Amino acid sequence: MLTRLTEFSLRQRLLVLLAALGLAAAGAWAFAHLPIDAYPDISPTQVKLILKAPGMTPEEVEQRVIAPLEMELLGTPRASMLRSTAKYAIADLTLDFEEGTDLYWARQQVAERYAAVAPGLPAGIEGGLAPISTPLSDVYMFSIEGGGLSLAQRRTLLDWTLRPALRTLPGVADVNALGGQARSFVVVPDPAKLAQAGLRLADLAQAIERNNRNDGAGRVEAGEETLIVRVEGALRDAADIAALPLREGPPPLRIGDVAQVRVDALTRYGAVTRDGKGETVEGIVVALRGADASTLVKSVRQRLDELAPGLPPGVRIVPFYDRSSLIQRAVGTVEHALLEATVLVVVLLLLFLGELRAALVVALMLPLAALATFLLMRLTGMSANLMSLGGLAIAIGMLVDAAVVVVENAVSRLDPQAPGAHLPRLHRVYAATREVAVPVAAGILIICLTFMPLLTLQGLEGKLFAPVALTIVFALGASLLLSLTLVPVLAALLLQERAHGEP
Repeated sequence: MLTRLTEFSLRQRLLVLLAALGLAAAGAWAFAHLPIDAYPDISPTQVKLILKAPGMTPEEVEQRVIAPLEMELLGTPRASMLRSTAKYAIADLTLDFEEGTDLYWARQQVAERYAAVAPGLPAGIEGGLAPISTPLSDVYMFSIEGGGLSLAQRRTLLDWTLRPALRTLPGVADVNALGGQARSFVVVPDPAKLAQAGLRLADLAQAIERNNRNDGAGRVEAGEETLIVRVEGALRDAADIAALPLREGPPPLRIGDVAQVRVDALTRYGAVTRDGKGETVEGIVVALRGADASTLVKSVRQRLDELAPGLPPGVRIVPFYDRSSLIQRAVGTVEHALLEATVLVVVLLLLFLGELRAALVVALMLPLAALATFLLMRLTGMSANLMSLGGLAIAIGMLVDAAVVVVENAVSRLDPQAPGAHLPRLHRVYAATREVAVPVAAGILIICLTFMPLLTLQGLEGKLFAPVALTIVFALGASLLLSLTLVPVLAALLLQERAHGEP
């Protein structure tokens, strides 16, 4: 089969050259669109439930919220691990699934079981499934500084301006807001006045809930036009709340008569400080699982630059964590190693082959094999990261092995004093390739087999080291195919017929 492949390549030289150009173009496109990250995604298929239980202690959260959910989630198909954390007013449950489980199917299983338990949970429980992200999804963090804004104003700016704008970007799973003071309306009842009026706290809550909505009031026909009538009752400020009626008069009793209404902040469970110099407000951009972190960070920076002119005077968005810098360091290290290894290989080829054209034919395998590897990585859904590109760097020295053997044997066959010198040029190149095809293929296969144990690793180790083995196998396989197809064609077109060893 190997000799037939070489024979076909030498017969269809133009087709092989065009295929090589197509491979180079496809590989360049794949490299330009390859997701780039610092490390491979090592997280399992994971679904998180995050619930808020206002006022509950960790013990109550464990007994009244987490325990019923755990009983329901136990036995979920393909689940491998269930763990939970109870904090003051917060329940955090994490369910890991077996490798290869579809994430959306897993989320559906958890959502169905949560829906079955939700009616039996204590009143006031809020929350649900966490965004589709991984523990490594935090790609950009920033704080809001300057402008003389209070913590409440900065939190409002983050919640109602920055967060909605960033969540519309492709690849963003969520934007978390930390620190500051979340603005809210607070009603502080006076117990003595309530008792004097014969009212309870529940009466205040019902009055606010009952009067905080807009209702439709039908339509009014006006000739050929129809006017929509509605009654506006949605609360807009503290004065609207204070004016809500509790009891008809005369005189009418309003909320402001028995309670104090003011603008305050929600109860805080923590704070964010910057450099130990005081509190600040922090935003965290969380990437969608599988998103291209490098492209996403660029989009986030661009969107923040677009929003900057519309911010209050003096307000600055100060980033303090940017995944792109980590990506540039990790990928840049491998890129430098690839470049240095390529230059070293080319220099050694020139020194030991002793012929410029032969060295160029062999050196051409390096970029073509690398581009073919990028194409295969794109087709298999791999990302360019420290491990996958590291595998390519490891394989650089081995990519030219097959081409060196084929070219060296072709140079020997093209020697005018070699046996069979009277045969046509293509026949001699074909004979030279046929002689070494099986040994070369066997050598590449043996090298690939030495890396196969890495593909048998499971769990964290498998996700971390499998990209190394896959890129090496991809690169060596591409180099072998090119050495038996393109290299004979280039040797037949470029190598000179002269005595071996001449300068």
